[in-house]
Amino acid sequence: MRNFIGLALAAGALMLSACNTIEGVGKDVSSAGDTVAKTADKNK
Repeated sequence: MRNFIGLALAAGALMLSACNTIEGVGKDVSSAGDTVAKTADKNK
């Protein structure tokens, strides 16, 4: 039972950290898209 609880806690921690990682990647991609759009507008 102790092993199961330990594994469940570890899995939960990994899932939470993965959500933060995916959110960070989304922000980076969004920022890159904004930069490309601004550059395109400037060079029209």
